Amino acid sequence: MKKILKFALVLAFCFSIVPSVYAQSSVTIDAKASLLMEAETGKILHEFNAHEKLAPASVTKVMTMLLIYEALDQERVKWDDLVTTSAHAASMGGSQIFLEVEEKQTVRDLTKAIVIASANDAAVAMAEFIAGSEEAFVTQMNKKAAELGMENTKFVNSCGLDADGHLTTAHDIALMTRELILKYPDVFDYTKIWMDSITHKTARGEEEFGLTNTNRLIRSYTGATGLKTGSTSQALYCISATAEKENMQLIAVVLGAPDPTVRFDGAMKMLDFGYANYTLVAKEEAGTPMGEIKIYKGKVESSPVVIKEQTNMVAPKGKHVQLDGEVVIFAPLDAPVKAGHTAGEVIYTWEGQEVGRSPLIIPEDIAKASPADMMERMFKRWMFNDEVKKIKE
Repeated sequence: MKKILKFALVLAFCFSIVPSVYAQSSVTIDAKASLLMEAETGKILHEFNAHEKLAPASVTKVMTMLLIYEALDQERVKWDDLVTTSAHAASMGGSQIFLEVEEKQTVRDLTKAIVIASANDAAVAMAEFIAGSEEAFVTQMNKKAAELGMENTKFVNSCGLDADGHLTTAHDIALMTRELILKYPDVFDYTKIWMDSITHKTARGEEEFGLTNTNRLIRSYTGATGLKTGSTSQALYCISATAEKENMQLIAVVLGAPDPTVRFDGAMKMLDFGYANYTLVAKEEAGTPMGEIKIYKGKVESSPVVIKEQTNMVAPKGKHVQLDGEVVIFAPLDAPVKAGHTAGEVIYTWEGQEVGRSPLIIPEDIAKASPADMMERMFKRWMFNDEVKKIKE
């Protein structure tokens, strides 16, 4: 049986109002679709045609980058591994670093070329290296998209060149951008670079090749951290822009802008709107006790349940509301129980609408009681009951 406790907090801010409320912004952008999301909570602060399926151009490479960093994290590839360029990879048009067939480059330099210069040939070379073929890599891309809830996305290639059926949405781009920057923040080591270079090593000898960041926000917008631009004749001009100010990360997606200026100005307009109107605030700190749960056959008969980790929530600036909290403690547990076991949750509501949840966990290991422990416990209960009887008499 669940134990439910209710409490109310009067706050000088509004916690995590539902996305439909946030989406009512005054931001207007001359593009086919746009969306602004706070990264930590995933709350949407602005959206326009956010679920319309559109060609994403090289913003596709956000997913390619995500799978590269995932492979590195899982040690399936290493930064210093050498990648041999195939004829297929070398044949890519558009943005490229002009890899030659059989040319070898490190995972590090190819990743740098993808992130900074949006190199299509480097993206395909890495796709083949990780999955064996670009087709197999695309299968991994679509699998990861499904895992992230990108319901309106289908990838056909790893680089973003126009292809029939290669479509996604502003909302789905924000989802994969959020996954990349929160799970692998080291990507910012490259996305913040304005200019760099790699070295081609071919039969003709060594030749330096310059890389210039395709995202001019890195130089023109205070707090910009990345992330990926794209443009093709079908997709027009696109961007998934990230920024961090005042301890809040925002993701601004623009799809189908008519020219580069509108793309960048639209992203900046959304970012300015987000930082001007919202802030990130904390709920209870990690380790805050929120109740107790009964433990059967344990060294102790009950355990406190505490907030797992401090969870931040988006708040419109300058609002005063009453936030209601409901502590739900799950059914009693059987020992042994490991520290960190989820034993309940706090459900936050505002004006009857759920606005957030925090898991509650067991803070310490609880061992199973020995037969001697159980005998001692039974004896103490017998003695206590006996004393109660005497008092009543």
